[in-house]
Amino acid sequence: MVKLSVIVPFYNVQQYAPDTLRSLRANAREDFEFILVDDCSRDGTPEILARAERELPGAVHVRHEKNGGLATARNTGIDRARGEYLTFLDGDDWLAPGYYPRLVTAIEELGCDFLRTDHVQCTARARAVHRVPHGRRNVVMNPREAILPADRSTSVDYAYAWAGIYHRRLVDKGVLHFTDGLRTAEDRPWIWKLHREADSFAAVSLLGVFYRRGVASSLTQIGDVRQLDFIRAFDQVIEETAQDPEADKLLPKAVRTYCAIISHHLGSIERFEPAVAKKLKSMSAAALRRMPQNVLDEALDSMDIQRATRLRRLRRRPAPAGVAA
Repeated sequence: MVKLSVIVPFYNVQQYAPDTLRSLRANAREDFEFILVDDCSRDGTPEILARAERELPGAVHVRHEKNGGLATARNTGIDRARGEYLTFLDGDDWLAPGYYPRLVTAIEELGCDFLRTDHVQCTARARAVHRVPHGRRNVVMNPREAILPADRSTSVDYAYAWAGIYHRRLVDKGVLHFTDGLRTAEDRPWIWKLHREADSFAAVSLLGVFYRRGVASSLTQIGDVRQLDFIRAFDQVIEETAQDPEADKLLPKAVRTYCAIISHHLGSIERFEPAVAKKLKSMSAAALRRMPQNVLDEALDSMDIQRATRLRRLRRRPAPAGVAA
């Protein structure tokens, strides 16, 4: 029986993949498997992974013939996974030695559907600990209770898939898969669905994932059209939350978060290519008009004046015909 399946997508990360794979070796156990998904890399990554399949205990190498993005690569790994528990790692991040055995022990002791963990953010040589925005630790709770309040950072804002571990029953329930084809913000609909539909979760003070920021090839650093997938991702959050039995309670949080993300992108619009910046404005204006308008009004009233003014101005902007998310 495989205890843990670790799903690791790789795409053009030949510079970082060796560190990632060394850290996996330092976490290997005879009942762990490492599903290495090459999302059609065009650099030296495929050769590195082919060697890892021979040398890393528990490695399973899967290669996409067409690049599908992070969400699709993770789904490939989920479909191949045999473990009682599943977790994720990105191909340019790394782990502390022995982290995964401690993570498995933590979820087995608590017996919940999923755990959320802290992580270390690494930017060049700087290191900073980022905590799950959930105050109660080592206490099993209903995940729905960790969505609110709307005006504070909560567990649904801490959307990193690799900052946690998930029981297989979430796969069987249809909760763990990502939305195929999303090239950014793929973890936003995923974390909301997890918190709406899973039965139990806990946050634990366990550090062991090192998240590499500022990677030149990362979508967070690239201002091309793929960044605009955040609109499709948050449209999904709004649509699915609106169908929830507690929609009136949860929608203010979803709408406010969507507004905050739109404002964030508009505030750094200079990093986008000119044509993409224009499309960002028109698509964001259309997105604001799709939101439940009474909920949007309340969200804007509760935001600081700078963000609220920026979004109200955008909301009044005429949308060109044919613009859609």
